[in-house]
Amino acid sequence: MGTFRVQIGVGNPYGGDFTPVSALVDTGATHSMMPESLLIALRLAPDERIRFRIADGNRVEYDVGEARFQIGGKSRACTVIFGPEDKYLLGATTLEVFNLMVDPSAPNPRLVPLEELDL
Repeated sequence: MGTFRVQIGVGNPYGGDFTPVSALVDTGATHSMMPESLLIALRLAPDERIRFRIADGNRVEYDVGEARFQIGGKSRACTVIFGPEDKYLLGATTLEVFNLMVDPSAPNPRLVPLEELDL
């Protein structure tokens, strides 16, 4: 299954406007990652620093906090990694919180609510 992008909003869990971004859907990533500068501009602060093993096997540390995501007109608070400037990733836990998954039968990848799929 190829990667694809979706338009989402990212905001402060305590209120305010959402910032629209184009995020890469990455079902292999546990958590969503947004640029640290965006999260700081939204007045988010990290809760802790966590070590991760990335796809190439290296271990890295990132700050982690909570952001509010908006997908398809719904919004939920989710874990977010404070990442590098070029990383706009929508990870598996955010998709689960929204009850979404990638439709494996679609010719072009897309997100669909779990209840719409015949698995």
